[in-house]
Amino acid sequence: MTLRTFLSFLVLMILARFMGKKQVSQLTFFHYVTGITIGSIAANLAGESETPFLNGLYGMILWALLTILANFLSFKSVKLRVALDDQPVIVIQNGKIIEGSLRKLRLNFNELNMMLREQAIFSMKDVNYAIFETNGNLSVLLKSAEQPATKKDVKAASPTPKFIPTEIITDGKVEEKNMRELNLTDTWLTQQLEQQGIGKPEHVLYAEIQTDGSLYINALKKV
Repeated sequence: MTLRTFLSFLVLMILARFMGKKQVSQLTFFHYVTGITIGSIAANLAGESETPFLNGLYGMILWALLTILANFLSFKSVKLRVALDDQPVIVIQNGKIIEGSLRKLRLNFNELNMMLREQAIFSMKDVNYAIFETNGNLSVLLKSAEQPATKKDVKAASPTPKFIPTEIITDGKVEEKNMRELNLTDTWLTQQLEQQGIGKPEHVLYAEIQTDGSLYINALKKV
């Protein structure tokens, strides 16, 4: 058993070197699944004495070679690259949420907001473009007015925010809990919607209160 474990570990390390280096955050779904599979084969090879060692070794090496071959071919073929790794998906374009993209990715508003907050972006209103990358990360281009200031920019005073940007409507449903916590009323919400020509919350894909108390609204395509 000790010898099997040692040899499995040694072969796994050699294959890992041949397969190239990537940080975990850079792995696409294909590479993630491949790594898990090869690791599982190595674990079975080390711990399952009834598994013929040479058969397990052959399977592990073959899987690694197929992965290397697929990576090589993906450099030559765009279609194969898309088939293996998929392609980036735009989820916010020109400040508007692309509802179809969220459905395709099975990504809800809470998850999208979390990914934005991880980049110190607390409001979707500040986003010009957001692209969901093949490795699961979110790339964001802020609107010009929200981009970090440079030495050329004029310094301006920043007022203390009244609110933390918070979801008020998602998928046409009012977030009653958030409304109560922020001491917002249905009358206030109705007024905010009417100011932007929207009659009902059901006509809103996403709405979020801003730091100044205004309401950012992304209406459904057909109102």
